[in-house]
Amino acid sequence: MSTSRWPLRRGVALPSKGDIALTVVLTAATAFWGDLLATSPTRQFAAVLTSLGLTLPLLVRQRRPLIMLAIVSVAGLVQCVAVPGPTASLLAVPVVAYSIARWIDGGSSRLVLVSGTIGAVLGPLRWVHNPGFTGEDTSRVGLFVLLFIMCFTAVLVPYLIGRRLRENDIAAQELARAAVQRYEATLTNRAERARSTEARVRNDIARELHDVVAHSLSVIVVQAEGGKAMAARNPQGTGEVLDIIAETGREALTEMRRIVGVLRAGPGQADYAPQPGLEDIPGMVERAGDRVELVTDGEVPVVPATVGLTAYRVVQEAVTNFLKHAGPQARCLVAIDYEPSLITLVIRDDGWGAQASDDGAGNGLRGMRERVSAMGGTITVGPLSSGGFQVQAQLPLASHHPAHPNRPAVPTPSTRMEHTEPTSAEHTGPTGLPGTRRGDAGLPGESAQTASTPPSPMAPDHDENEGGMDD
Repeated sequence: MSTSRWPLRRGVALPSKGDIALTVVLTAATAFWGDLLATSPTRQFAAVLTSLGLTLPLLVRQRRPLIMLAIVSVAGLVQCVAVPGPTASLLAVPVVAYSIARWIDGGSSRLVLVSGTIGAVLGPLRWVHNPGFTGEDTSRVGLFVLLFIMCFTAVLVPYLIGRRLRENDIAAQELARAAVQRYEATLTNRAERARSTEARVRNDIARELHDVVAHSLSVIVVQAEGGKAMAARNPQGTGEVLDIIAETGREALTEMRRIVGVLRAGPGQADYAPQPGLEDIPGMVERAGDRVELVTDGEVPVVPATVGLTAYRVVQEAVTNFLKHAGPQARCLVAIDYEPSLITLVIRDDGWGAQASDDGAGNGLRGMRERVSAMGGTITVGPLSSGGFQVQAQLPLASHHPAHPNRPAVPTPSTRMEHTEPTSAEHTGPTGLPGTRRGDAGLPGESAQTASTPPSPMAPDHDENEGGMDD
Protein backbone atom coordinates (compact mmCIF):
# COMPACT_ATOMS: atom_id res chain seq x y z
CA MET A 1 0.00 0.00 0.00
CA SER A 2 2.77 2.43 0.86
CA THR A 3 4.40 2.03 -2.56
CA SER A 4 1.27 3.33 -4.37
CA ARG A 5 0.27 6.11 -1.98
CA TRP A 6 0.98 8.86 -4.53
CA PRO A 7 0.46 7.14 -7.90
CA LEU A 8 -0.15 10.41 -9.80
CA ARG A 9 3.23 11.83 -8.84
CA ARG A 10 5.22 8.81 -9.93
CA GLY A 11 7.73 9.77 -12.65
CA VAL A 12 7.19 13.55 -12.25
CA ALA A 13 10.50 15.41 -12.77
CA LEU A 14 10.66 18.26 -10.26
CA PRO A 15 13.02 21.22 -10.80
CA SER A 16 16.21 21.30 -8.78
CA LYS A 17 16.74 23.93 -6.10
CA GLY A 18 19.43 25.58 -8.20
CA ASP A 19 17.08 25.94 -11.19
CA ILE A 20 14.35 27.37 -8.96
CA ALA A 21 16.74 29.92 -7.46
CA LEU A 22 18.14 30.89 -10.89
CA THR A 23 14.64 31.34 -12.33
CA VAL A 24 13.38 33.41 -9.39
CA VAL A 25 16.39 35.72 -9.38
CA LEU A 26 16.45 36.22 -13.16
CA THR A 27 12.69 36.79 -13.35
CA ALA A 28 12.66 39.28 -10.50
CA ALA A 29 15.65 41.16 -11.91
CA THR A 30 14.66 41.36 -15.58
CA ALA A 31 11.03 40.57 -16.32
CA PHE A 32 9.37 43.70 -15.01
CA TRP A 33 11.47 46.42 -16.60
CA GLY A 34 9.58 46.41 -19.84
CA ASP A 35 10.99 48.03 -23.01
CA LEU A 36 14.48 49.29 -22.19
CA LEU A 37 14.15 52.03 -24.85
CA ALA A 38 10.83 53.12 -23.34
CA THR A 39 9.56 54.12 -26.76
CA SER A 40 6.09 52.66 -26.31
CA PRO A 41 4.74 52.84 -22.72
CA THR A 42 1.45 51.40 -23.89
CA ARG A 43 3.16 48.09 -24.68
CA GLN A 44 4.69 47.52 -21.25
CA PHE A 45 2.20 44.76 -20.47
CA ALA A 46 3.29 42.85 -23.62
CA ALA A 47 6.94 43.35 -22.62
CA VAL A 48 6.38 41.92 -19.13
CA LEU A 49 4.34 38.99 -20.44
CA THR A 50 6.87 37.98 -23.07
CA SER A 51 9.70 38.50 -20.57
CA LEU A 52 8.06 35.97 -18.27
CA GLY A 53 7.95 33.62 -21.26
CA LEU A 54 11.70 33.99 -21.59
CA THR A 55 12.64 33.46 -17.93
CA LEU A 56 10.12 31.06 -16.37
CA PRO A 57 10.96 28.09 -18.68
CA LEU A 58 14.39 27.97 -17.03
CA LEU A 59 12.72 25.90 -14.31
CA VAL A 60 12.86 22.87 -16.61
CA ARG A 61 16.23 23.57 -18.25
CA GLN A 62 17.73 20.27 -16.98
CA ARG A 63 14.59 18.10 -16.94
CA ARG A 64 12.94 19.19 -20.20
CA PRO A 65 15.47 21.33 -22.11
CA LEU A 66 13.78 21.00 -25.54
CA ILE A 67 10.44 22.16 -24.08
CA MET A 68 12.28 25.13 -22.55
CA LEU A 69 13.79 25.95 -25.97
CA ALA A 70 10.39 25.80 -27.69
CA ILE A 71 8.73 28.12 -25.16
CA VAL A 72 11.61 30.61 -25.16
CA SER A 73 11.71 30.67 -29.00
CA VAL A 74 7.99 31.42 -29.23
CA ALA A 75 8.18 34.06 -26.51
CA GLY A 76 11.15 35.74 -28.19
CA LEU A 77 9.37 35.79 -31.56
CA VAL A 78 6.27 37.34 -30.01
CA GLN A 79 8.43 39.91 -28.22
CA CYS A 80 10.09 40.90 -31.51
CA VAL A 81 6.66 41.61 -32.98
CA ALA A 82 4.91 43.15 -29.97
CA VAL A 83 7.73 45.11 -28.31
CA PRO A 84 9.73 47.56 -30.45
CA GLY A 85 12.78 47.59 -28.17
CA PRO A 86 14.95 45.03 -26.33
CA THR A 87 14.12 43.89 -22.80
CA ALA A 88 16.32 42.90 -19.86
CA SER A 89 14.85 39.40 -19.96
CA LEU A 90 17.05 38.65 -22.99
CA LEU A 91 19.72 37.78 -20.41
CA ALA A 92 17.95 34.41 -20.22
CA VAL A 93 19.02 33.56 -23.80
CA PRO A 94 22.69 32.67 -22.94
CA VAL A 95 21.40 30.46 -20.11
CA VAL A 96 19.08 28.69 -22.56
CA ALA A 97 21.89 28.16 -25.09
CA TYR A 98 24.21 26.75 -22.42
CA SER A 99 21.50 24.44 -21.01
CA ILE A 100 20.63 22.98 -24.43
CA ALA A 101 24.31 22.30 -25.25
CA ARG A 102 24.91 20.85 -21.79
CA TRP A 103 21.95 18.48 -21.56
CA ILE A 104 21.03 17.55 -25.16
CA ASP A 105 22.95 15.14 -27.42
CA GLY A 106 23.99 15.44 -31.05
CA GLY A 107 22.04 17.31 -33.71
CA SER A 108 19.12 18.21 -31.44
CA SER A 109 21.35 20.58 -29.51
CA ARG A 110 22.01 22.61 -32.70
CA LEU A 111 18.39 23.71 -32.74
CA VAL A 112 19.36 26.40 -30.24
CA LEU A 113 21.85 27.79 -32.80
CA VAL A 114 19.13 27.90 -35.45
CA SER A 115 16.71 29.64 -33.08
CA GLY A 116 19.44 31.99 -31.83
CA THR A 117 20.49 32.94 -35.35
CA ILE A 118 16.89 33.78 -36.29
CA GLY A 119 16.53 35.85 -33.13
CA ALA A 120 19.87 37.57 -33.73
CA VAL A 121 18.54 38.73 -37.14
CA LEU A 122 14.89 39.58 -36.33
CA GLY A 123 15.61 41.29 -33.01
CA PRO A 124 18.17 43.85 -34.26
CA LEU A 125 16.05 44.53 -37.40
CA ARG A 126 13.09 45.34 -35.17
CA TRP A 127 15.13 47.54 -32.88
CA VAL A 128 16.91 49.63 -35.55
CA HIS A 129 13.56 50.30 -37.26
CA ASN A 130 12.08 51.56 -34.02
CA PRO A 131 10.18 54.79 -34.65
CA GLY A 132 12.25 56.47 -31.95
CA PHE A 133 15.50 55.86 -33.82
CA THR A 134 16.51 59.11 -35.61
CA GLY A 135 19.89 58.11 -37.14
CA GLU A 136 20.75 57.84 -40.83
CA ASP A 137 20.48 54.65 -42.86
CA THR A 138 24.23 54.02 -42.68
CA SER A 139 24.04 54.27 -38.93
CA ARG A 140 21.17 51.80 -38.94
CA VAL A 141 23.22 49.26 -40.91
CA GLY A 142 26.24 49.61 -38.65
CA LEU A 143 24.07 49.32 -35.56
CA PHE A 144 22.30 46.25 -36.98
CA VAL A 145 25.65 44.52 -37.64
CA LEU A 146 26.86 45.33 -34.14
CA LEU A 147 23.65 44.11 -32.52
CA PHE A 148 23.65 40.93 -34.64
CA ILE A 149 27.22 40.11 -33.57
CA MET A 150 26.37 40.72 -29.93
CA CYS A 151 23.20 38.62 -30.04
CA PHE A 152 24.75 35.74 -31.95
CA THR A 153 27.81 35.75 -29.66
CA ALA A 154 25.46 35.59 -26.66
CA VAL A 155 24.14 32.33 -28.11
CA LEU A 156 27.30 30.78 -29.61
CA VAL A 157 29.74 31.22 -26.70
CA PRO A 158 27.51 29.62 -24.02
CA TYR A 159 26.68 26.85 -26.49
CA LEU A 160 30.39 26.04 -27.02
CA ILE A 161 31.06 26.08 -23.28
CA GLY A 162 28.15 23.72 -22.66
CA ARG A 163 29.28 21.32 -25.39
CA ARG A 164 32.82 21.22 -24.03
CA LEU A 165 31.62 20.44 -20.54
CA ARG A 166 29.31 17.74 -21.87
CA GLU A 167 32.10 16.12 -23.86
CA ASN A 168 34.31 16.16 -20.77
CA ASP A 169 31.56 14.45 -18.77
CA ILE A 170 31.07 11.83 -21.49
CA ALA A 171 34.81 11.15 -21.61
CA ALA A 172 34.91 10.80 -17.83
CA GLN A 173 31.98 8.38 -17.94
CA GLU A 174 33.69 6.35 -20.65
CA LEU A 175 36.84 6.18 -18.55
CA ALA A 176 34.79 5.10 -15.54
CA ARG A 177 33.02 2.41 -17.58
CA ALA A 178 36.36 1.22 -18.96
CA ALA A 179 37.75 1.04 -15.43
CA VAL A 180 34.72 -0.98 -14.32
CA GLN A 181 35.12 -3.32 -17.30
CA ARG A 182 38.82 -3.76 -16.55
CA TYR A 183 38.00 -4.49 -12.93
CA GLU A 184 35.34 -7.02 -13.92
CA ALA A 185 37.76 -8.60 -16.40
CA THR A 186 40.38 -8.78 -13.65
CA LEU A 187 37.89 -10.48 -11.34
CA THR A 188 36.92 -12.91 -14.11
CA ASN A 189 40.56 -13.73 -14.87
CA ARG A 190 41.28 -14.13 -11.18
CA ALA A 191 38.33 -16.49 -10.81
CA GLU A 192 39.47 -18.46 -13.87
CA ARG A 193 42.98 -18.71 -12.46
CA ALA A 194 41.55 -19.81 -9.10
CA ARG A 195 39.45 -22.50 -10.79
CA SER A 196 42.43 -23.62 -12.86
CA THR A 197 44.63 -23.74 -9.78
CA GLU A 198 41.97 -25.62 -7.87
CA ALA A 199 41.64 -28.18 -10.66
CA ARG A 200 45.41 -28.58 -10.88
CA VAL A 201 45.69 -29.02 -7.12
CA ARG A 202 42.89 -31.59 -7.16
CA ASN A 203 44.70 -33.52 -9.88
CA ASP A 204 47.98 -33.34 -7.95
CA ILE A 205 46.32 -34.57 -4.76
CA ALA A 206 44.50 -37.35 -6.61
CA ARG A 207 47.78 -38.40 -8.25
CA GLU A 208 49.62 -38.41 -4.92
CA LEU A 209 46.87 -40.38 -3.19
CA HIS A 210 46.76 -42.86 -6.04
CA ASP A 211 50.52 -43.37 -6.07
CA VAL A 212 50.82 -43.76 -2.31
CA VAL A 213 47.73 -45.87 -1.61
CA ALA A 214 47.89 -48.11 -4.68
CA HIS A 215 51.56 -48.92 -4.26
CA SER A 216 51.38 -49.48 -0.51
CA LEU A 217 48.32 -51.72 -0.73
CA SER A 218 49.86 -53.70 -3.59
CA VAL A 219 53.04 -54.30 -1.59
CA ILE A 220 51.01 -55.27 1.49
CA VAL A 221 48.90 -57.71 -0.52
CA VAL A 222 51.93 -59.30 -2.20
CA GLN A 223 53.82 -59.63 1.07
CA ALA A 224 50.76 -61.00 2.85
CA GLU A 225 50.23 -63.64 0.18
CA GLY A 226 53.90 -64.53 0.24
CA GLY A 227 53.88 -64.66 4.03
CA LYS A 228 50.88 -66.97 3.96
CA ALA A 229 52.74 -69.42 1.73
CA MET A 230 55.92 -69.01 3.76
CA ALA A 231 54.10 -69.76 7.04
CA ALA A 232 53.29 -73.24 5.79
CA ARG A 233 56.92 -73.97 4.79
CA ASN A 234 59.11 -71.84 7.01
CA PRO A 235 57.22 -70.30 9.96
CA GLN A 236 60.39 -68.67 11.30
CA GLY A 237 60.66 -66.46 8.19
CA THR A 238 57.23 -64.86 8.50
CA GLY A 239 58.51 -62.23 10.93
CA GLU A 240 60.45 -60.44 8.20
CA VAL A 241 57.40 -60.40 5.93
CA LEU A 242 55.26 -58.97 8.70
CA ASP A 243 57.87 -56.29 9.38
CA ILE A 244 57.76 -55.21 5.72
CA ILE A 245 53.95 -55.09 5.83
CA ALA A 246 54.03 -52.98 9.00
CA GLU A 247 56.68 -50.62 7.62
CA THR A 248 54.79 -50.16 4.35
CA GLY A 249 51.58 -49.46 6.25
CA ARG A 250 53.30 -46.89 8.46
CA GLU A 251 54.79 -45.13 5.45
CA ALA A 252 51.40 -45.04 3.74
CA LEU A 253 49.81 -43.56 6.88
CA THR A 254 52.57 -40.95 7.09
CA GLU A 255 52.01 -39.93 3.47
CA MET A 256 48.26 -39.80 4.01
CA ARG A 257 48.65 -37.62 7.10
CA ARG A 258 50.98 -35.31 5.20
CA ILE A 259 48.52 -34.85 2.36
CA VAL A 260 45.55 -34.37 4.70
CA GLY A 261 47.61 -31.93 6.76
CA VAL A 262 48.30 -29.82 3.68
CA LEU A 263 44.56 -29.77 2.89
CA ARG A 264 43.45 -28.83 6.40
CA ALA A 265 46.21 -26.47 7.50
CA GLY A 266 46.18 -22.79 6.65
CA PRO A 267 48.99 -20.94 4.87
CA GLY A 268 52.28 -21.50 6.63
CA GLN A 269 50.83 -24.14 8.98
CA ALA A 270 51.24 -27.33 6.97
CA ASP A 271 54.04 -29.72 7.83
CA TYR A 272 55.84 -30.24 4.55
CA ALA A 273 57.84 -33.44 5.01
CA PRO A 274 60.62 -34.19 2.50
CA GLN A 275 59.32 -35.80 -0.66
CA PRO A 276 60.82 -39.10 -1.81
CA GLY A 277 63.54 -38.90 -4.46
CA LEU A 278 66.16 -40.90 -6.33
CA GLU A 279 67.84 -42.11 -3.16
CA ASP A 280 64.54 -43.64 -1.95
CA ILE A 281 64.01 -45.86 -5.01
CA PRO A 282 66.18 -48.80 -3.76
CA GLY A 283 64.22 -49.04 -0.51
CA MET A 284 60.91 -48.90 -2.31
CA VAL A 285 61.99 -51.66 -4.76
CA GLU A 286 63.29 -53.81 -1.92
CA ARG A 287 59.97 -53.63 -0.08
CA ALA A 288 58.15 -54.78 -3.23
CA GLY A 289 59.59 -58.29 -2.78
CA ASP A 290 62.20 -60.52 -4.31
CA ARG A 291 60.37 -60.69 -7.65
CA VAL A 292 61.47 -57.09 -8.36
CA GLU A 293 65.16 -56.36 -9.05
CA LEU A 294 66.94 -53.01 -9.35
CA VAL A 295 69.88 -52.29 -11.67
CA THR A 296 71.59 -48.91 -11.89
CA ASP A 297 74.27 -47.50 -14.15
CA GLY A 298 76.17 -44.34 -13.25
CA GLU A 299 76.35 -42.15 -10.17
CA VAL A 300 73.17 -40.92 -8.52
CA PRO A 301 73.10 -37.17 -9.34
CA VAL A 302 71.85 -34.28 -7.22
CA VAL A 303 68.67 -33.19 -8.98
CA PRO A 304 65.79 -30.82 -8.15
CA ALA A 305 63.20 -32.29 -5.81
CA THR A 306 60.59 -32.30 -8.57
CA VAL A 307 62.76 -34.42 -10.86
CA GLY A 308 63.59 -36.85 -8.08
CA LEU A 309 59.93 -37.16 -7.08
CA THR A 310 58.90 -37.74 -10.70
CA ALA A 311 61.44 -40.55 -11.14
CA TYR A 312 60.36 -42.12 -7.84
CA ARG A 313 56.65 -41.99 -8.72
CA VAL A 314 57.21 -43.45 -12.21
CA VAL A 315 59.10 -46.43 -10.77
CA GLN A 316 56.56 -46.75 -7.97
CA GLU A 317 53.59 -46.80 -10.34
CA ALA A 318 55.25 -49.23 -12.75
CA VAL A 319 56.12 -51.61 -9.91
CA THR A 320 52.57 -51.29 -8.55
CA ASN A 321 51.11 -52.23 -11.93
CA PHE A 322 53.50 -55.17 -12.11
CA LEU A 323 52.40 -56.45 -8.71
CA LYS A 324 48.73 -56.07 -9.61
CA HIS A 325 48.59 -57.27 -13.19
CA ALA A 326 51.65 -59.25 -14.27
CA GLY A 327 50.67 -62.48 -12.54
CA PRO A 328 52.05 -64.41 -9.54
CA GLN A 329 54.93 -66.03 -11.45
CA ALA A 330 56.15 -62.89 -13.25
CA ARG A 331 59.38 -61.07 -12.45
CA CYS A 332 60.31 -57.41 -12.93
CA LEU A 333 63.52 -55.55 -13.70
CA VAL A 334 63.92 -51.86 -12.74
CA ALA A 335 66.86 -50.38 -14.68
CA ILE A 336 68.03 -46.80 -14.12
CA ASP A 337 70.70 -45.12 -16.23
CA TYR A 338 72.18 -41.89 -14.77
CA GLU A 339 73.78 -39.76 -17.48
CA PRO A 340 75.14 -36.21 -17.14
CA SER A 341 72.11 -34.70 -18.89
CA LEU A 342 69.51 -37.46 -18.75
CA ILE A 343 67.93 -40.02 -16.45
CA THR A 344 66.51 -43.08 -18.20
CA LEU A 345 64.07 -45.35 -16.37
CA VAL A 346 63.12 -48.77 -17.76
CA ILE A 347 60.72 -50.99 -15.84
CA ARG A 348 60.10 -54.30 -17.63
CA ASP A 349 58.42 -57.53 -16.62
CA ASP A 350 57.75 -60.93 -18.21
CA GLY A 351 54.12 -61.09 -17.11
CA TRP A 352 50.90 -61.29 -19.03
CA GLY A 353 51.42 -57.99 -20.91
CA ALA A 354 48.77 -57.60 -23.61
CA GLN A 355 46.84 -60.53 -22.14
CA ALA A 356 45.86 -58.45 -19.11
CA SER A 357 42.27 -57.22 -19.05
CA ASP A 358 41.26 -53.56 -18.65
CA ASP A 359 39.47 -52.33 -15.52
CA GLY A 360 38.77 -48.95 -17.10
CA ALA A 361 40.63 -46.84 -14.52
CA GLY A 362 43.81 -45.65 -16.23
CA ASN A 363 44.75 -43.19 -13.46
CA GLY A 364 48.27 -44.53 -12.96
CA LEU A 365 49.48 -44.26 -16.55
CA ARG A 366 47.83 -40.87 -16.93
CA GLY A 367 49.57 -39.69 -13.77
CA MET A 368 52.94 -40.91 -15.06
CA ARG A 369 52.47 -39.08 -18.35
CA GLU A 370 51.50 -35.88 -16.56
CA ARG A 371 54.51 -36.01 -14.26
CA VAL A 372 57.02 -36.79 -17.02
CA SER A 373 55.54 -34.22 -19.38
CA ALA A 374 55.75 -31.54 -16.67
CA MET A 375 59.50 -32.22 -16.42
CA GLY A 376 59.96 -31.95 -20.19
CA GLY A 377 60.59 -35.68 -20.58
CA THR A 378 59.15 -38.50 -22.66
CA ILE A 379 57.56 -41.79 -21.70
CA THR A 380 56.85 -45.01 -23.58
CA VAL A 381 54.28 -47.47 -22.26
CA GLY A 382 53.16 -50.73 -23.82
CA PRO A 383 53.35 -54.53 -23.95
CA LEU A 384 56.40 -56.30 -25.36
CA SER A 385 56.26 -58.43 -28.51
CA SER A 386 57.82 -61.34 -26.62
CA GLY A 387 55.42 -61.01 -23.69
CA GLY A 388 55.40 -58.83 -20.63
CA PHE A 389 55.12 -55.09 -20.26
CA GLN A 390 57.53 -52.16 -20.31
CA VAL A 391 57.55 -48.58 -19.09
CA GLN A 392 60.41 -46.43 -20.32
CA ALA A 393 60.82 -42.78 -19.31
CA GLN A 394 63.50 -40.19 -19.96
CA LEU A 395 63.91 -37.15 -17.70
CA PRO A 396 66.26 -34.41 -18.95
CA LEU A 397 68.55 -32.63 -16.48
CA ALA A 398 69.25 -28.91 -16.76
CA SER A 399 72.96 -29.31 -16.00
CA HIS A 400 75.48 -31.86 -14.84
CA HIS A 401 75.43 -32.47 -11.08
CA PRO A 402 78.01 -34.19 -8.91
CA ALA A 403 77.35 -37.60 -7.51
CA HIS A 404 75.07 -37.70 -4.50
CA PRO A 405 77.18 -37.99 -1.31
CA ASN A 406 74.67 -40.36 0.32
CA ARG A 407 74.12 -42.63 -2.65
CA PRO A 408 72.82 -45.98 -1.32
CA ALA A 409 74.57 -49.16 -2.29
CA VAL A 410 72.65 -51.14 -4.91
CA PRO A 411 73.41 -54.84 -5.39
CA THR A 412 74.22 -55.88 -8.94
CA PRO A 413 72.23 -58.91 -10.11
CA SER A 414 73.96 -61.76 -11.87
CA THR A 415 71.33 -62.17 -14.56
CA ARG A 416 69.52 -59.76 -16.86
CA MET A 417 66.34 -59.67 -18.90
CA GLU A 418 66.50 -59.83 -22.66
CA HIS A 419 65.77 -56.45 -24.23
CA THR A 420 62.88 -56.14 -26.64
CA GLU A 421 61.00 -53.12 -27.95
CA PRO A 422 57.36 -52.55 -26.93
CA THR A 423 54.80 -53.50 -29.55
CA SER A 424 52.58 -50.54 -28.71
CA ALA A 425 54.16 -47.34 -27.46
CA GLU A 426 53.53 -43.65 -27.40
CA HIS A 427 57.10 -42.49 -27.96
CA THR A 428 60.32 -43.95 -29.24
CA GLY A 429 62.85 -44.50 -26.50
CA PRO A 430 66.45 -45.64 -26.47
CA THR A 431 67.09 -49.16 -27.69
CA GLY A 432 69.56 -50.15 -24.99
CA LEU A 433 68.60 -51.07 -21.44
CA PRO A 434 70.99 -49.48 -18.90
CA GLY A 435 72.94 -51.96 -16.80
CA THR A 436 71.93 -55.00 -18.91
CA ARG A 437 73.70 -57.29 -21.33
CA ARG A 438 71.94 -57.75 -24.63
CA GLY A 439 71.18 -61.39 -25.35
CA ASP A 440 70.94 -62.76 -21.77
CA ALA A 441 67.86 -64.92 -21.62
CA GLY A 442 67.46 -65.26 -17.86
CA LEU A 443 64.92 -63.23 -15.84
CA PRO A 444 66.17 -60.92 -13.08
CA GLY A 445 66.83 -62.63 -9.78
CA GLU A 446 65.83 -66.04 -11.12
CA SER A 447 68.96 -67.82 -9.81
CA ALA A 448 68.47 -66.35 -6.35
CA GLN A 449 65.02 -67.81 -5.78
CA THR A 450 64.85 -70.47 -3.02
CA ALA A 451 62.22 -72.76 -1.61
CA SER A 452 61.93 -70.62 1.51
CA THR A 453 60.72 -67.62 -0.52
CA PRO A 454 58.11 -68.93 -2.93
CA PRO A 455 56.34 -66.59 -5.34
CA SER A 456 53.12 -65.10 -4.11
CA PRO A 457 49.96 -66.95 -5.15
CA MET A 458 48.11 -63.61 -5.35
CA ALA A 459 45.08 -63.67 -7.60
CA PRO A 460 45.70 -61.05 -10.29
CA ASP A 461 43.36 -58.15 -10.86
CA HIS A 462 44.05 -56.99 -14.39
CA ASP A 463 43.22 -54.10 -16.61
CA GLU A 464 44.62 -52.93 -19.88
CA ASN A 465 45.30 -49.32 -20.71
CA GLU A 466 46.60 -48.58 -24.17
CA GLY A 467 47.53 -52.22 -24.65
CA GLY A 468 49.11 -52.43 -21.19
CA MET A 469 48.50 -52.45 -17.47
CA ASP A 470 47.30 -49.75 -15.12
CA ASP A 471 45.45 -49.50 -11.83
